[in-house]
Amino acid sequence: MSLLSASILLFLVMDPFGNAPVFLLILKRVPLQKRQRVFIRELLIALGTLIFFLFAGPLLLGALHISEPSLGIAGGIILFIIALRMVFGNPDIFPASSPEDEPFIVPLAIPMLAGPSAIAMVMLLTGQEPGRWLEWLTAIFLAWGATSIVLLLSGRLHQFIGPKGLQALQHLMGLILTALAVEMFMQGLLTALHHQP
Repeated sequence: MSLLSASILLFLVMDPFGNAPVFLLILKRVPLQKRQRVFIRELLIALGTLIFFLFAGPLLLGALHISEPSLGIAGGIILFIIALRMVFGNPDIFPASSPEDEPFIVPLAIPMLAGPSAIAMVMLLTGQEPGRWLEWLTAIFLAWGATSIVLLLSGRLHQFIGPKGLQALQHLMGLILTALAVEMFMQGLLTALHHQP
């Protein structure tokens, strides 16, 4: 996988267009003077989480004795499920909180940005080719940077294209991610069959 394709895949998995309306809804509860600080803090926590799993991933995979083909197949299945939710709609799975609550780590940083799918994707990249860790780190920064820009401009974006436009973008990204998930699954399956005695 190239640096560009890894960056695009991580960007799709982080789903900024799908998360933008939820970010706006949750941050409505936060006073206006604190909103930007909370926004940036949650983005930085998500970045730190992904970087942690980039470097801790190989150790975890080695300790659990997970092979590269298994990781590829599992990653494809996870991405496919995430893609289906993006295409057909993602119901609100987060518990309601009181208006005075300020979000901290959950649910904005984790699991909305650095969720199971993004963490699995990072571990998949570094697990398959650990020697390219600098490229994967760059991919994380590129995807996170693009996601941050979309989310920081989400208020204007919401006004410009409206909720229907954001929903259409999310569905389109889901369709692209579906194809990538199938490709990842097939590559993992072919690798597993190739290593059969």
